[in-house]
Amino acid sequence: MSPDTIGTLLPLFAGLPLLVAGILITTGHRLRLHAIVNIATMLVMLAAACGLVYHFWSTDGGTIAHQVGPWPPGVAIPFVADMFTALMLAVTLLLTVVSIWFAQASRAANSQYFAPLVLILSTGVNGALLTADLFNLFVFLEVMLLPSYGLYVLSANRKLPLRRVHGVRLYVTMNLFTSTLYMIGVGFLYGTAGSVNIAVLADQAQHDPTVAIAGAVSMFALCIKASVVPVHGWLARAYPGTSPAVTALFSGLHTKVAIYAIYRIYSVVYGGDTRFLWVGVVLFSLTMLIGVFGAVGEKTTRTILSFHMVSQIGYILLGVALFTELGLTAGIFYLLHHMIVKASLFMSTGAVEVRYGTGVIGALGGISRTEPVIAVTFMIAALSLAGIPPFSGFVAKFMLIVGAVDTGDIAAVVIMLLVSLITLLSMLKIWTGMFWEKGSGGPATKSGTVITSATRDPYAHEASYTPELATEATRAQVSTLTGTQTIIETDESTVPTRRINFALAAPSVVLAIITVAFGLGAQFLLTLSGIAAEGLYDSTDYVQAVLNR
Repeated sequence: MSPDTIGTLLPLFAGLPLLVAGILITTGHRLRLHAIVNIATMLVMLAAACGLVYHFWSTDGGTIAHQVGPWPPGVAIPFVADMFTALMLAVTLLLTVVSIWFAQASRAANSQYFAPLVLILSTGVNGALLTADLFNLFVFLEVMLLPSYGLYVLSANRKLPLRRVHGVRLYVTMNLFTSTLYMIGVGFLYGTAGSVNIAVLADQAQHDPTVAIAGAVSMFALCIKASVVPVHGWLARAYPGTSPAVTALFSGLHTKVAIYAIYRIYSVVYGGDTRFLWVGVVLFSLTMLIGVFGAVGEKTTRTILSFHMVSQIGYILLGVALFTELGLTAGIFYLLHHMIVKASLFMSTGAVEVRYGTGVIGALGGISRTEPVIAVTFMIAALSLAGIPPFSGFVAKFMLIVGAVDTGDIAAVVIMLLVSLITLLSMLKIWTGMFWEKGSGGPATKSGTVITSATRDPYAHEASYTPELATEATRAQVSTLTGTQTIIETDESTVPTRRINFALAAPSVVLAIITVAFGLGAQFLLTLSGIAAEGLYDSTDYVQAVLNR
């Protein structure tokens, strides 16, 4: 297929899911049909994204651009793809497919609006990755956010309404604020440079201080969306407020699209200007450090993982702060690795939360004896997150360390090593508290599980652990409320040996297998990441493709 033909098809990444979402809304409450069409649409786009990756790999890079609308380049609506875009499309669509699977298995998709909202979310994600216009980026970010609000509320814990309101209020408020701030920056850019087309703005921030300041406003807004220190706390408080399935979906999409935009804007508009790189090194090193320390005192799995998500975002963005081909390659590799690993961790611990009713560390214990598949899956992803060989996390961190040594950022190297150690300790904390040591209650407790108000997870679904989620052997059990304690009566003879079925465990297993493959086959992914990094380090081809189409 010729590049021109591929270019004409690029808008379908945004148009197809939007069209399918509109059709599904008219079909009413047909959840099976919704699930099939939803996954089928995502698989079609995933295949197309993989085709894009293959095209850029076989041609050793390049850029494909298509202008929508009867206007000249620089004014028309540009859809542009290179290797970086193709890799992001492929991984985000893969995560969306797996998250839909997990949502179906965990009963988070039992609404006629779930599939349309996910499809509209995908429209925004794909459009944001493909656009070369800063105003259109704002439009697609809003297309992402609007269905996200709906997904958050639909899947939130209905048995804890105050916590649900707190989480969604924080999530909506922060995103509305950052969208407003980003749009102010875009307005400043248009006022100073006369355009919001990324290609037209190429390298202008290097030569015009007003463009650099205006761009910095938009970049700061994107840093808030990406949860960079010091504006990071909202993520760890908002993400655990919805269902594990939606948390896993958001972890792979929202912050990662903001990170992609930061990489793209700094490489093109700022031309990788070395004068500002030290700011990024300082901020992103602090993000690594403060994020991991934030997880130390937490007592629930999703809050711990959310703080570690903040910390790992520091690693990813350090690649653009180094701004060498090696640093960019390492950052892109780390980005792809982290999207897979973090979603796997949210899904494995989420499966426990859904079936056992709590994500509080120590409230359960010894689950590895009854749920060995989930336990092994969690350990694989946890070791990868901590950077232990032979998993993908080791390759990603090693490459970043080498890149930082090459640029002389030794302090960042020390912080990376320290944060990796604390990350490993946090993962062991979850492992021992949930999967290994016997907790205050568990699957084989005769006297029952006691969850007090002091240890209750404010975001967990213990209140929604209902008989229909249990097996036939436990449906006769009842919960009694005594003061501030919830006592779930159990008996060793009636407790099932396993509560997490194949459908619920498989999504996290699939992602854990992928991270192992990323580690063992790191050379191939590094090659793809290197091609993407070349396009960022020298954006001439990207700019010419946008302006000449």
